[in-house]
Amino acid sequence: MTEFRFAVNVTPKPGILDPQGRAVESSLGHLGIDGVSAVRVGRRVELTVAAADEAAARATVERLAGELLSNPLIEAFDIELRQATSSMVSPRPVTGDAAAPAAETGPPR
Repeated sequence: MTEFRFAVNVTPKPGILDPQGRAVESSLGHLGIDGVSAVRVGRRVELTVAAADEAAARATVERLAGELLSNPLIEAFDIELRQATSSMVSPRPVTGDAAAPAAETGPPR
């Protein structure tokens, strides 16, 4: 099995009122920001799916997005594949600058 990391972006469909987007857009002038329009506010859900291949994982995410994560009457969604990792190999966690030597752990000396 391989693990696939996806992001699902859910936004109001065109033509659907978006009060949060309107509030953000009306606040831009108070911040001195010009040239920004058509603000739409949505949400992002990130998840990991274990599946035999990307097509099977994507099918699972599409079902979740259409049936659970969004309201198909008023919201649209798009799906991004973030990464795929084999469950056979445990990736080494990387934080900060990957080229930098690892910091010592434990109490200060």
